Parts: sequence; structure tokens; C-alpha cells
Amino acid sequence: MKMPELCIGDLVAKVPIIQGGMGVGISMSGLASAVANEGGIGVIAAAMIGFKDNAAAKDSEAHVRALENELRAAREKTDGIVGVNIMVALTNFADMVRTSVRERADIIFSGAGLPLDLPGYLTEGARTKLAPIVSSGRAAAIICKKWLSRFDYLPDAFVVEGPKAGGHLGFKPEEIDNPAFELEKLVADVIESVRPFEEQKGRRIPVVAAGGVYDGGDIGRMLALGASGVQMGTRFVATHECDADIRFKESFVKATEADVEIIKSPVGLPGRAVHSKFLEAVREGRRRPFRCPFHCIKTCDITKSPYCIAAALTNAVKGRLEHGFAFAGANVHRVKEIVSVGELIASLKAEYARALGATKA
Repeated sequence: MKMPELCIGDLVAKVPIIQGGMGVGISMSGLASAVANEGGIGVIAAAMIGFKDNAAAKDSEAHVRALENELRAAREKTDGIVGVNIMVALTNFADMVRTSVRERADIIFSGAGLPLDLPGYLTEGARTKLAPIVSSGRAAAIICKKWLSRFDYLPDAFVVEGPKAGGHLGFKPEEIDNPAFELEKLVADVIESVRPFEEQKGRRIPVVAAGGVYDGGDIGRMLALGASGVQMGTRFVATHECDADIRFKESFVKATEADVEIIKSPVGLPGRAVHSKFLEAVREGRRRPFRCPFHCIKTCDITKSPYCIAAALTNAVKGRLEHGFAFAGANVHRVKEIVSVGELIASLKAEYARALGATKA
């Protein structure tokens, strides 16, 4: 009944759980190292990582220093697997990737766009693995073809993120509740799409399921479908080790199902968040940015944006939710308490064992 290991090349995670990268200070070295110490893959998010210094994206050196510091801090706390999540849409994408490779991050996860040039940042002898985040088999196949033709390189893994995830979603609004886009179908689609490339190169490309994975039973279902592991974000926010302010974490514990809403983000994508007075003000037209202090996302047009998302998320991570909001997954209303990462992983293992036992009975 023991959970299988998650193998990504020569990286071996003792539990098949990746902690989702949550930007603007939610998942930093504290959370990532705690997850890595429990045998999972801990992830530091690069998006606006220099937020404590109020660094704009154009302040490249500040973000580079912040990422260096967080990776080094994580390494002081764990010998486990630590990765970095870097959104393709970031204006400082290249700097964040180069820094991650130079600091020997174990793996880079990259979504919010297709990371078609990602292997080009690997230096000679670099051991950093590359895992694109996709929402369809078509996207996975495009990346495989491009990487093979340009770099003779295949992704070391794929994360396929379904529409129940928190944060920015790679789906049109009308697709979010459409059964045709449920995670189970997306996982099967990506597994089938990468199979020809696996056969061509004679090696496996692990597929990781993300978006709406909440308990050990969900993990068992995804693994039974052929996924090699799962990625979870929302559950790890409600942990003592999460790097966000306690008020941010408590907003998850207090959230009801009715509080979860789909918003239109200034970056041009729908997103899932916990309702707040700030979002009420945005909807009523009472919030308008007068300037763009950060310039963090390529697709954000300040002349059309109802608010500055970097400022809103920075306020939220500091606990000032009246001036921002918390991104969260569809199952956030099921979170009832704040626990340690160790307790969370132990409960997931126990639930997985019970679910697997019931299936075999």
C-alpha cells in the first residue's frame, strides 16, 4: 500500500508529490525545503520573488539575488529535491531560468505559455531537469517536436494542469466547467500524445497530474490512470511552513464553496480565487491602477487592466487581503485546519493506502 516513487531522470522523489509553485511569496525556501524533507519535490516560485524589496521586474538584479538567496536557503535546510516554477509570461523569464540553472536547481517547471526555448538555457554539464506545464496533449506534442528539432532534447517530465487548479488557468472561461476538460481526460490525452516521442527516444516521459488533486484517494486515481505523480498547491498553503502570512492561510480555512470564484486577470487569463472585498471593488469599478510599478507580466496591458495583479498578490501574501486576494484551487473549501507539512504528507499516505485497499478488496 506504499506510494510509489516518482522518478524524473535520475531524480527520485520518495513520494510522488510535487508541491505546486505559488508565486509572489507563497512558496519560497521554507515551504519547498519542508516538502523536500518529507520526500516530495519542493518548488520555489520565481514570479515577483523580489517582492519583499518591492522590486519591479525591470529590477532584474533584485530578483536574481532573491532567487539565489531562496535556493541557497533551501539547500541549507534539505538534501531533498528542490525545483523552481518560472512562468513563460514573466518579463524576466530568461534571468530566472539562467539563475536557476546556475544555482543548480534540480528541476524547472514552466507554464503560462509554451516554453519553446527552455533547453537553450542549459549550460554544459547542467543537471537541471525541465518540465513544461501544459493543459492539453496538443501542447505537449508541440513542445516535444520543437525541442527535438532545435535542441535534440525531450522534456524530462510534463505537468498537466486541469481547470480545477488555483491561480491562472490555461482554459477559456467556457471550458472550465466543461466535462470534456476534466483532469482525468487531460492526463490520458497527454500520456497518449507523448508516447510516440518516448518510443522514438527510448525513454519514459513521466506525466504529473495537477489541478483539483486534494487527498490520497485522488492521488491513487491519478496514478491508476497512468500518471507518475501529482502536483498539489492548495493543500500546502494551509501548512505552518508555507511562507505566506498567517492571515493568508486562514483565508483558506475560512473559505466556503460559495467563496471560490473565477476572475478575469489583468494578464489576460481567467483565474480561480477566494472572494474578497478587493475583488468586489474591482467588479464594481471602484479599483483602477494609476501606474504600473512592476511590469512583471508580458501580457498585462496597464491601459486596460482593472488593477495591478502584482500589487494585489503582494498585499495578499502579507495578509492585507482588503487590498488584494488569494488564488486557490477549487477544493479550498475542504481545508479545515493549518497543519505541518509532515502531518499533511502522512495523512495523504494513509488516505492513499486506505483507498488502494478498498479498491483491491
